[in-house]
Amino acid sequence: MDVLSQSFRVLGDATRLRILRLVAQAPLNVTELVSLVGVAQSSVSHHLGKLKGLNLIREERQAGYSYYSLALEADDSRWPLIRLAQEAEDENGDSARLKDLLRAREDRQALNERLLEPGQSWFLWAGALASLLPPLDVADFGCGSGTLSVAIARWARHVWAIDQNADALAQAKERASREGRSNIHFLCEDLHRLSLPSGERDLVVISQSLHHVESPAAVLAEAARLLKPGGKLVLLELMPHEERWVLERLGHKHLGFAPEFLEAALKEAGFHSITRDTHTRDGASPFRVFLLTGVKPV
Repeated sequence: MDVLSQSFRVLGDATRLRILRLVAQAPLNVTELVSLVGVAQSSVSHHLGKLKGLNLIREERQAGYSYYSLALEADDSRWPLIRLAQEAEDENGDSARLKDLLRAREDRQALNERLLEPGQSWFLWAGALASLLPPLDVADFGCGSGTLSVAIARWARHVWAIDQNADALAQAKERASREGRSNIHFLCEDLHRLSLPSGERDLVVISQSLHHVESPAAVLAEAARLLKPGGKLVLLELMPHEERWVLERLGHKHLGFAPEFLEAALKEAGFHSITRDTHTRDGASPFRVFLLTGVKPV
């Protein structure tokens, strides 16, 4: 009864109720909450401390930030308080701002995961390459929301954008349509077993997609199968890391790879002339990436 009474007192503050309703919808960090509720960071941190002190919310460290989410389950005696907060009229328009914030977060995440050099101007480089490269037939393995596929389509003859996630592929189609790219063909297929014919692609790009698949070796074998003799593979991946939150939150199946492991897998798949380039960590990001290239024998 004492805990319930304390919870009533803590939730007597309107700002705390707004914060509680927001984190019940999605995990949020302090900066995001400041932008949503429009009060000072020190005030938001104070309110979070009160809510956390009563175990109404939990704190989890993800990608260098602390994210707060609802800690209560439906069988908790305080659950009716949460339901009342969720059902209360949204006079401040918090839910609409939250939707915009989550949409922007998804766009940033998709962009960061597709860039060959996180934080660098990949699109400018793609434009420069357009005048130097011959027209190529390219397969983008694990295209996600299509950021890289659309960039490649600026200089490729044709791009096959492949992903097993139908929602991500729908976003990719919308992106291509907005940018007027008609030379992209979209495939919703398993990268382990593709329907495309053998030996017809000039280039396969696998940008931060292998950590999402069950068998990286099988996917690399499919890449080799699709390529023409002399065709090339460009592979970007994460170095080994300890950010286990990506397994559940982002659907990763592997916590990065040792470059030597993927180099051996490329050789097993038949590639030669393998090169490696390892990039430094990008700012506060816990991730480092490395780039491998290989050539299918003639």
